[in-house]
Amino acid sequence: MYEITDLKPGRAIQIDGIPFLIVASKFGRKSQSKANMQCKLRNLKTGAVVAQNFQGSEKIEPADVGYRHCQYLYGGGGSFTFMDLSTYDQFTLGADLIEELVPYLTEGLEVDALVFEEHPIGIQLPPTVDLKVVETPPGVKGDTAQGGTKPATLSSGLTIQVPLFINEGEMVRVNTETGEYRERA
Repeated sequence: MYEITDLKPGRAIQIDGIPFLIVASKFGRKSQSKANMQCKLRNLKTGAVVAQNFQGSEKIEPADVGYRHCQYLYGGGGSFTFMDLSTYDQFTLGADLIEELVPYLTEGLEVDALVFEEHPIGIQLPPTVDLKVVETPPGVKGDTAQGGTKPATLSSGLTIQVPLFINEGEMVRVNTETGEYRERA
């Protein structure tokens, strides 16, 4: 059982038999009252995000969520197909479950699938992914790494800010948590 101080982002908990992933948590205490933990939770079955407060000595049950190493194969028609790298079984996830992660998916990308009661319910991306710059204004001689940024559209359709020296056709490394440019790949 978790105590409220154990509720950190990335942990999976269970409330009334429903698995939730902690997206954000903030510890608080109001004058003379008990300590509390304010959390944003993502329902791992529906993808909905809810706010929940946990009080003082409340005990929270950890969810029985496992991970399997998988590879992204292809997507289309609102579903995305993955293959378990240990059993070679294929499974699909709907766009509603992985909506905010779709711009980072490229064919062959290895991810971890979240599994609840033997059914895949989501994916966890690696910290960074490499994507190709498809469209960006041309750089100008004299542009430097600290000289500013410009918009760039990547092969997945994602638009991010990149340094002025990045050109079309180059591969860039993107942080999957913040959606920001990290470096040239």
